Parts: sequence; structure tokens; C-alpha cells
Amino acid sequence: MRSSPLPRMSRRGRVTVGVLVGVFVLFTLLGWGVNAWTDWLWFDELHYTKVFTTVLTTRLLLFLVVGAAMAIVIGGNLYLAYRLRPLLRPHSSEQQTLDRYRVALTPRIGTWFAIVSVVVGLFAGLSAQGRWDTWMLFRNAQPFNVKDPIFNIDIGFYVFQYPFFRYLLGVGFTAVVLAVLGSLAVHYVFGGVRLQGGGDRITNAARAHLTTLVAVFVLFKALAYVLDKRALLLSYNEGAKVYGAGYTDVNALLPAKEILGYISIVVAIAIILFSNAFIRNLVWPGVSLALLLISAVAIGGIYPSAVQSFQVNPSTLDKERPFIKNSIEATTAAYGIDKVDIEPYAGSSQPPPASLATDTSIVPNIRLLDPQLLSETYTQLQQARGFYNFGDKLDIDRYKIDNNTQDYVVGVREINYANLTAQQSNWLNRHTIYTHGYGVVAAPANRVCNEQPYFVSGFLGDEGSDGCQSPTEEIKTSQPRIYYGEQMRDGDYAVVGSRGAGSNAEFDRPTGNAEQYYTYDGTGGVSIGSFPRRLLYAVKMQETNFLLSEAVNDNSKLLYVRNPRDRVAKVAPFLKLDGDPYPAVVGGRVVWIVDGYTTAATYPNSERINLQSATTDELTGTGTVAQAREEINYIRNSVKATVDAYDGTVKLYEFDDQDPVLKAWNKAFGGNLIIPKAEIPQELSDHLRYPADLFKVQRDLMARYHVTEPNEFFSGQDYWEVPNAPDAPDRGQKQPPYYLMTQLPGQDAPRFQLTSAVTPRGRQNLAAIISGSYVDGKPRLEALELPDQSVVSGPVQVHQQMTNATDVRGQLSVLAADGKATVQYGNLLSLPFDSGMLYVEPVYVKSNDQNAYPLLQRVLLSYGDGSNAVLATSLQQGIKDLVAKGDAQRALTGQPPQSPQQPNPPPATGAPPPATVSPELSAAAQRVADAIDEVKAAQESGDFTRWGKALTDLDAANEAFLAAQRAANNRPVATTPSATPTPTAPSPTATPQPG
Repeated sequence: MRSSPLPRMSRRGRVTVGVLVGVFVLFTLLGWGVNAWTDWLWFDELHYTKVFTTVLTTRLLLFLVVGAAMAIVIGGNLYLAYRLRPLLRPHSSEQQTLDRYRVALTPRIGTWFAIVSVVVGLFAGLSAQGRWDTWMLFRNAQPFNVKDPIFNIDIGFYVFQYPFFRYLLGVGFTAVVLAVLGSLAVHYVFGGVRLQGGGDRITNAARAHLTTLVAVFVLFKALAYVLDKRALLLSYNEGAKVYGAGYTDVNALLPAKEILGYISIVVAIAIILFSNAFIRNLVWPGVSLALLLISAVAIGGIYPSAVQSFQVNPSTLDKERPFIKNSIEATTAAYGIDKVDIEPYAGSSQPPPASLATDTSIVPNIRLLDPQLLSETYTQLQQARGFYNFGDKLDIDRYKIDNNTQDYVVGVREINYANLTAQQSNWLNRHTIYTHGYGVVAAPANRVCNEQPYFVSGFLGDEGSDGCQSPTEEIKTSQPRIYYGEQMRDGDYAVVGSRGAGSNAEFDRPTGNAEQYYTYDGTGGVSIGSFPRRLLYAVKMQETNFLLSEAVNDNSKLLYVRNPRDRVAKVAPFLKLDGDPYPAVVGGRVVWIVDGYTTAATYPNSERINLQSATTDELTGTGTVAQAREEINYIRNSVKATVDAYDGTVKLYEFDDQDPVLKAWNKAFGGNLIIPKAEIPQELSDHLRYPADLFKVQRDLMARYHVTEPNEFFSGQDYWEVPNAPDAPDRGQKQPPYYLMTQLPGQDAPRFQLTSAVTPRGRQNLAAIISGSYVDGKPRLEALELPDQSVVSGPVQVHQQMTNATDVRGQLSVLAADGKATVQYGNLLSLPFDSGMLYVEPVYVKSNDQNAYPLLQRVLLSYGDGSNAVLATSLQQGIKDLVAKGDAQRALTGQPPQSPQQPNPPPATGAPPPATVSPELSAAAQRVADAIDEVKAAQESGDFTRWGKALTDLDAANEAFLAAQRAANNRPVATTPSATPTPTAPSPTATPQPG
């Protein structure tokens, strides 16, 4: 008697397995159901249930349709292979071995096929539901009204339809391959295909089945060749170093793809006919497949390679010129840099002009407060309690006060749950007592008070309490409480609501010797007053206190997903969000403004970039969220989103009303998801700013694509690059762009704008200043390009020149106090002024003592290059010192000292000094120059005694020059910093002084 081929499981074992599977399925469905229900409640709170239902139903439909289709294809082919099994099989050892498997499978063959089909369909459905965004864009495609230069097809096909077609083709290939493998296995087990024995190794029915599947695969390959032709516009042109179709692609690969497509159709027909109608064996089908493979290698590989090697490479520029032009035009259009205003700028290295002292558009608005360094200062001076925090980096915004628009360094006093003590960190305190922060703290960016910011808002009491605060709130908020903020993380939920009449349980803020408490009365939050809701969230949060704590009652609401960036991402999952949300006071309420981007990765001929790499700089990870590592070749700042800091309300405002991608998404969600641009409140519009991550992407691309002539682009001689952070260039981190309220040449008034310096590739001198701003509600990119022969120093050079200047380095050493303090450098601002460049770099000093914070003790300034560097106690003093140095240099070249009323001095001609310049002044200026040369020589010699004497002589020469200048002009002149200054203590009074 033959033993059973497979051991049978006992009844108890089957019951145990069934119970375990049932428990697993139950908990899986329970977890999914809880998440779905709570998500619905969260979206319902925000009135965005359309997003939830649309995404959920789309996912479910794709899961079911694709999963069912895959299961039907696989199951149908398995069943067909079983039905086509031979009734009689020749006797052989191979068939005897397979008998045991046939005996095990045959009684429940339908069950086995169903299990295999369902498993394959399950995985296919899970993969398909993740393509919900691809399907929704395909279904709601919008025209770009721009056609590609090769096929004359609207760009919308590539952005909306092409990705979905490519996905469907991949599903088709997968289904056919799995069907072939599964059918082959069934045919083998049931004797339709044999490896041993005489006669035919495959039955006619099995051969017809399998060859038909192979023919379908080849037909899919023909469709792939059709899509591959379109994909040529998305490939990388190695010869020209650009994206898009090149000469070889258009003249060799494109016809090759067409030929291979036709060959594939012929091969598919040949496989069916030769294997079933005529010869009825696999020899000729095999030959057909081999010919297709050889054709693919020869026509699709060898021939294009020969064209590239023998036609293109010897004269690449001539062949690739029109295709380089296509890439330039497509890339600049896709990234919004096709309308950049590039103006020439002299960038001369003239001495500092006297007009610096009387300027009213640039100098008064110079920002001295660095939002990156001042976070500790805000925390120490405005924290009030240890659990308040301002984040790793503050923000820059502007407000109009007393008819004067000024930029401010802004921070929000938030709850930081990581700073709660062990006693404060129990569930009741963490989630029901410490629920919110309080106040927007702001200080003018150009004003300093006793080396600290001068605060004008965010007071915990009724008014300012000392001389470094304004007497009253200048930026007033009717609701200063912060329930939603950047410091909130997953798990930082809050249970709010009344606990009874007159009972305020939430810690609000300290005022004087008392502490204020508060009860949330906003519209935000999900009601959890009923027992089912408490049970639901007890399961979701895995916290029994929702059921047991008396703090959770009929009036309770649950606030969660409290980070503004996370809220917008959940409401608008199709957007890429800027890494730096910022707060603004709009209509008396604090709102977070988040810039949203629509992107694509299939814009033809456009350069593909890595979004994370393009946006990473020195600040990434320090108050700025890194972007996802994703390849894109199209981007628009299409949405300005706001999140109310008190009730969490999310609003999505249309900003780019021409973006087809945003139009497609808005249509996909019913057409009312995005608020039209015309409905943006003016007060909110006043706080919109050019987004940093978009600017970084555009800045990186402009480094190459500001060159629009193909010949020059190919040579790459005029490429730019973003310099490294000036104070730490060896770390290899890019210098971040910075927001300024300033007026650049060609602009009619000071404007709030994002600016950045760029340098020539491989060099450190300055190449251009790029700025991004809004004019009449529309984005504008501008660039001031210096001449190619310009030798104006770039940020890294200027920082090194300024900090190593002979009369600066000693002062910096004194500030460091022999290692007892750390010198920190703020933003190095590059400001075009009077055909030259004014550089300003705040110098902060932070003691090594515990809880110390940076103090703004000096300001580094330079005009033209580092030889004019001055280190002053204030910006005004530094400007005076720069002007004095300029007068000294002009005296050396025979020019008279400029007066503030003479901003445009005549150029030096080399003529003898005019009669107005006294011989004493010329001699004093020459003495200063000689003293500087001696200091440099002494420094290079390494003789410290000689160096000390040279510094003393330089001080004396400076004093003599100033005395001669006073005598010549008969007016007082500000003193310049000496080479060996002594540190000055802060004034004991707290009188605010303009920075």
C-alpha cells in the first residue's frame, strides 16, 4: 500500500491554525478600522472629508480592480493548464515521481489555484493602491498648451498619461510572466510538459497555451517600444550632458524603436502560427525569439552606439546644438527660471564711498540679527518657564508699524514636551495641563539693545518691563495662544475642554508672581465626550487614561497632528511642502504659513534633480526640515497653506493659477479643494514670501541655465556654483539664502526678498547676486551679474579676508577671551551698493558658561574686498570707519576726501593732487600705507616682536592721518578701530540703540 504523499494535520492542529489566522485577521482589521475611523473624524473636524473619501475610495478601487484582474489572469491560466492536461501519460520514473504530487493536488485543485491567485492578486492590489496619485492625475489630466519639440505632443501627455501607461504595461508584463511560470508548472506536474522519455516532450495543447502567452509577452514588448520612443525625451544625453533626446536618440534610437516594435508584432504572429498552425514545434518560435533578441542588440544597441561613436563624438557640439537648446528651454520653463531678469553689474573695487553714510534705502535696513544664532537668546530672555522653546531657528518676516515696513526676527513661544521635568511628564500634566504655548516674540532685525534684540511683542504680561522691550505690544494678537506649532511631534496630543464651571486646568502663562490658567474654547479638536469615542482613541493612542481619567469628560476635545507641516501634508497629500514654515500675525491671530509645491518627474527634456540634494544647506536639519529624496524635473509654488495656531484650521490658497498640475489635483478632489488666488486676504498676502526651497532649486539650476546660448552652455565656462558657508567652508555645506528688506540696483524701492551670492564654478570670487521676491503678488527672480573679468571677492574669500585683516584679527582674539568664549558669525550679507559690494557680517560672542547665549558685540564690514575690513561696535560706527578708510585710499590716489553730499566722486586720473589736498594729508595717507605693508611683512616673517611694533606704528599712523584729515576738512571725523583695542563693557543703562 502506497503511503500518503503528504502528512495530514490533526483536527486540533487545524483548529489551532484557524484560530491563530482568525485572531491575526481580526486584529489587522481592527487596527485598520480604528485608523480609518479616527482619520475620518480628524478630516471631518477640518471639513476636508472629501480628501479622505476620495483617496480611500481610489485606493480601494485600484486594489480591487488590479488585484482581481491579476487574480483572474493567474487563476484562469492555471485552470486552463489543468484542463489541458493529457489523459494518458507515458510510464517513466519522472511521471511516477510526479504521481504523489498529482494525488495531493487533484482533490482540492480548485482551492490551491484559488489560494495562489488570491495571494498574487493581493500583492498586485497592494502595489496598485499605492499608485492612487498616478491614476488620479491620469483621470484628471489638464493640457499644458505647450508641445514637445520632437513629437509635437502636449506636455500634459508626459506628465499625466505617460506614468500611468508605463505602470499598466508593467502590470501586464508581470501578469504574463507569472502566468507563464504558473502554467508551465501545472503542465509539468500533470504531464503536459516532460523532461524525460521518448516522443514529444510537450503536448499540442500545452504548446498552444504557452506559446500564446509568450506571444502576448512579445506584443507587450511592442507596446513598450512605443512608450520607449516617448521616453527618449526623459533620458539623459551623455554626450551633451543634458536631459532629453539627443542626436543619436532622434536619428538612431527612435527609428530603431519603431523597427523593433514592428518586428515584435511579426514575431508574436510567427510564434503562434509556426508553433500551432504549420510546423507545430518550438524550433521556429525559438528562432523568432532569437531573431528578436539579435535585432534588439543590433538595431537598438550596436547601431546607435556606432552613430554616437562615429558621427556625434567627433563633432558633438555641431550635432547636439539643437538638442541642447531644447533642454535649456524645457528646463528653464519647468523650473520657472525662463523669465529671470539678469542685469549687468559693475562690481568695481573702488574705495568705500562717502554716500554710505547718508544712504536711506540699504544701510538703514541692514539686518544684524541672525535667526539661526538668536534662538538661544530668545529662549533665555523670553522663555519664562523651562518647558517653553523657540526651536532651533527663528524666522524672518516683515510688519508695517507706524507706516514703516520693517523686517523682524520672529519666534513662537511653544511648549516643548522634551523639556518637561520627570515630575511634569506624567500623563495628566503632559496632555491636559501643559497644552499650549503663548505669544509671538518679535524684534526688529536691524536694531540692537545692549548687544541683544529689542523685543516688541510676545510679552507675557500687559506691557514691556525693561528698556530692551517696547512699552507696549507693537505686533498685537487677539489670540496669542499656540496649540499648534513646529515643536509638536507624534504623540504630543492634548485633551482640552471645560472640567466644570469656573475651573481652568490648562497652564496658560506666568504673569508676575502668579500663574494664569485657561480653558480652550476654540473650534479645533475632535470631540471625545462619548464613551465610544473615548474607547476608540484609547485603542488608537494605546492609552487607558482616555477611559479612566476624570480629566476626560463630556466636554473634552482631542487635539492631535499638531505640527502645521504635518497637518497640511495630511490635508493635501499631493503637495511637497517647504521645509521652513513660518508664523505670521494675520487679523490678530497667529497663523503658520506653509509653502506647497506641485512637482512632476516626466517633463520632457527637462533636467532631473534630486529634491533633497538641491535643497540641503547649512541650515538643513536645524530648524529646517529636509525634503524627501525624490527625483523631479518640474516644480511650482502653487499653494500657500495656512494653519491657525489656535484652532488648527487649514486653508489651501491657490498661488500659481496657471499650474496644470494643481488644476488636475483640484479637479480630482471635486474642484473646491483650493481657494482661488483672488480670495487671498490682503493682510495675509502682505506676509507671503518667496519660498526658500524653491529658491534653492532655482538657484542651483540657474548656475548652469543662465547660459542660454548652446555653444557657451556646452563649453561650461560661464557656469556658477553656490559657495559654501563662509565661516566653515571646509564642511562642504552650502551657504543658505537669506531674507532681507533691501533695495537692489534696478528696484524702485526697498523690497522683502530672498537673496544669495553665487561664484564662478571652481573659483571663489563673486559671479552674481540672485534675488527672489514678489511684485504685485507675482514671483520675480532677478540676478545682478558681474563681468567675467571681475575679481570682486566672494563670500568665502571676504570672510577670510575680513577675519584675517591685521587690525581685525587681534580684536577677534580679545573677544574670544583666551578660549573662555566662542566667536560666532552671523549671515554674511552681500549688498550691491554704488557699483561695488558692501559686505556685512554680525559677530556674536557666546561665553562658555552654562546657560550663556550669544551677544552681538561687533559688526564686520567691508567694501570691495577684505582690505577695507573694519570691526566696529555698531553698524553706524562701522560705516563711518569704512568711509574714513575710503577717504584715506582716495588721498593716496590724488582724490580729495568725499563729503556725504558727494556720493559719486570723479574717478582717479593719475594727475597731481589738487590744491585742496594738503601735503600733510598725502604724507599721512602714505604713512598709513607703509605701516600696513610693514604689518603684513612682520606677520609673514613670524617675528612677534616686529609684529607688535608694526601694529603700534599702524595705530600711530592712523591717528596721524585722522588728525591731518580733520585739519584739512575742518570737521570732526570718527575714529577708526585701533589695531590692539581693549574690550569695552556693555553700558549699564538699557537705552535702545539702532543697530
